[in-house]
Amino acid sequence: MIENGEKISPVLKWGGGKRQLLDEILPLIPSHTRYYEPFIGGAAVLLGFLPKYGVINDYNEELINTYKVIRDNPRELIKELKLHKEKNTVEYYYEVRAWDRDEEAFKELGDIKRAARTIYLNRTCFNGLYRVNQSGYFNTPCGRYKNPEIVFEERIKAIHEYLSQNKIEIRCGDYKDALKHIRAGAFVYFDPPYMPPENGDETFTKYTVDGFGQDKQIELKRICDRLTDKGVKFMLSNSSCSFIKELYKDYNIHIVQARRSVSADKAKRHMIDEVIVMNY
Repeated sequence: MIENGEKISPVLKWGGGKRQLLDEILPLIPSHTRYYEPFIGGAAVLLGFLPKYGVINDYNEELINTYKVIRDNPRELIKELKLHKEKNTVEYYYEVRAWDRDEEAFKELGDIKRAARTIYLNRTCFNGLYRVNQSGYFNTPCGRYKNPEIVFEERIKAIHEYLSQNKIEIRCGDYKDALKHIRAGAFVYFDPPYMPPENGDETFTKYTVDGFGQDKQIELKRICDRLTDKGVKFMLSNSSCSFIKELYKDYNIHIVQARRSVSADKAKRHMIDEVIVMNY
């Protein structure tokens, strides 16, 4: 049973994940009638805040399928993950990674096996980096782990309990569609793919084929303006670059520090500034 004030640890690692920033983010979330998170990613904020009513969304079909399977079929998922754990080798990793190259066969795997594949690859690939090529195939290389944690039985059960006992709608698609029919009094947390910072480090932004470039950042800001006019409160995370700070200059901007470790170069794994933007 999940107690008041309890947090649940995510199952998935995700580029730009917010687990390390929860102490900064959670106290800033205002009271609201309904919670929305259109770029759910690793779900650290959702699982830290644990709203009773909400809508979560992502464009990544495999990611959303994983959350649905955790909600609906946790026992079967854990069983599949144990099989991956038993078979785990570098050679096996690349075999499983290649499953999506045969699209018809991949669809026939079923939701549970696909979800188990997503978690297995996420926990054994380089830095938990979700990356796809131009054809939409997962192509992150295998990481160097002696004994990676893959099964996460207790976490899966806890997330299952939360999602199944609360009114959390899980959607897959464009973030704008997830916000349709939103009403005044709701709260939205945006954690989109970041703009690259200006110090030369590359923040990974391409976790879908289409990417999320400058034009889409501007489009997102316009959505934030519309939400503000509608009486919806929002919080947004992004890199602390001049483009983003200028874009949201009419809103409240907090600077926070986060350690990011996507880069293959260990010298580039250091504390960087990020922004938290709010319209309240």
